[in-house]
Amino acid sequence: MPYRTYPSYCDRLRQDMYFLTRNGRLSEHLVDKIILQLNRVYPQILTNKEAEKFRNPKALLHIRLSDLISHLQKKGDKHCQEFYRALQINAEQLYNDLPSRKILKTSASTGIDTDKEKYILTDRGPMFFLACFSVAAGLALFMYCWNPDPKVIGGAKKILGFSPIIIGRHVRNICMVYMEDTSRKN
Repeated sequence: MPYRTYPSYCDRLRQDMYFLTRNGRLSEHLVDKIILQLNRVYPQILTNKEAEKFRNPKALLHIRLSDLISHLQKKGDKHCQEFYRALQINAEQLYNDLPSRKILKTSASTGIDTDKEKYILTDRGPMFFLACFSVAAGLALFMYCWNPDPKVIGGAKKILGFSPIIIGRHVRNICMVYMEDTSRKN
């Protein structure tokens, strides 16, 4: 399997920037939660001064978010990764709807086609199952009927006599004749 390289978190953030900064995607409250998480949980990502700058209520939300994303991209991949982690924790549905996530989902990391994976166990179809089941049932019936004990043969006749639904009439008649012949020989 060839080795695949996936886009860096900075590249993904560049790809998702328009999606995230569109009106109504992220609320002011949600952006503040993300900034606070990046500041408090990961102070190396956003310092207090930077967090205050990006939480400034005087600036438009769109501009603050664009500035935050640009700032994180300048700092490197680790910072962008932490932004994605904060976004996933605070807005999982939005995180799952990101364009870069959809691209990653369609190119599976294992290289296995998930549609084909569903059918790996059942690629032979229902007729194969019925054939195997019929062989197993036939062998079980044969073993049951082959027993030389006359009590068992009488029981087998009763079972076969009441089974017109399970096996066809012609097969049942052949089995009954065979069992009668074997019981006469004993």
